[in-house]
Amino acid sequence: MIETRFHPRIADIPAPDWDALRPDGNPFVSHAFLHALEDGGCIRPDWGWQAHHLGLYERGRLLAAAPLYLKSNSHGEFVFDWSWAAAWERAGGDYYPKLLCGVPYSPITGPRLLTSGDAELQSALVDAMRREAERLELSSMHANFLPADEADIFGADWLVRSDVQFHWRNRGWRDFDGFLAALNHKKRANIRHERKHVAAAGLRIAWRDGGTLTATEWDAVHALYLATFDAKGNHAALTPAFFRQLGGMAQLALAHDEDGIAAMALFLEGDGVLYGRYWGSRVDVPGLHFELCYYRGIEYAIARGLRCFEPGAQGEHKLARGFLPVRTHSRHLLVHEGFRAAVRAALRDEAQAMDRYADECMEHSPYAQGAPR
Repeated sequence: MIETRFHPRIADIPAPDWDALRPDGNPFVSHAFLHALEDGGCIRPDWGWQAHHLGLYERGRLLAAAPLYLKSNSHGEFVFDWSWAAAWERAGGDYYPKLLCGVPYSPITGPRLLTSGDAELQSALVDAMRREAERLELSSMHANFLPADEADIFGADWLVRSDVQFHWRNRGWRDFDGFLAALNHKKRANIRHERKHVAAAGLRIAWRDGGTLTATEWDAVHALYLATFDAKGNHAALTPAFFRQLGGMAQLALAHDEDGIAAMALFLEGDGVLYGRYWGSRVDVPGLHFELCYYRGIEYAIARGLRCFEPGAQGEHKLARGFLPVRTHSRHLLVHEGFRAAVRAALRDEAQAMDRYADECMEHSPYAQGAPR
């Protein structure tokens, strides 16, 4: 008989048991990453996050699992449902708390139904989520940034939503110049011009494994991250403790001047993919953001033979630098049938707009005629 359990901490589940269920090397659903978020003080009820991880057990053995959270707001999700919440609350309902299957602060597609690929167990996880939402009398359930093979596991009553990100695909180029040669002349010249500006600034740029950084260096990296969020008026949810716990999970492009680390871009790597995550700078150098966040990442991906580089959410400016539009997928179950029907109709219009946007982006592909798209 299968037993369903919900865990308020990822630490309650042994790391080897959790990681054995991952179908690939995506780092964002690793036990180590989720534990770093919780142990580092990033998952807090007063910030809208309460871990509620799901496990299915048979005779004490973990068969399947899913990263789950009870959410009292919609911060840190990157699939925006603020308008749904406002509409439901105007109608007199309580939208929060809601149940989220996803990874905090990480707009990264990856496995969410961890079963080593067993479709029946994946369906059992979804059923367990539904029963828990009913037991807690929640307004809704959400599963964000699903891979295509998992999206189909969610039933027809779950709402379908899609968005656009920009990813770089490795076409087997031997070096950065080989990549540039695949671009049209204007885009190639612009990138070379940007890189020359950065080189003329006299910064020393190095790629570092996070495991080689000292505590002082990690604190400097976090300070740059914090300053960037503060400058934009956003809430910086990731703590110095979380950054230090990332350690060797992270890769960094660091720019130094005479006073130390002047700018940084932080990446994670797994399963043949490089993931760009955070950026910060205390110097104003034109093109430095593109250099650290994109061009150094492309160089690293080519050198390592990685198949893909995902630099994060949003950012049309990535298109001119070799990143093409791809679709992301989420599923949403709003318990109230009338509310669900209204949102479903709105999502049909949104989906058509997203289709047009992705098509328009592809019409402005930076690659020369005949280059793989």
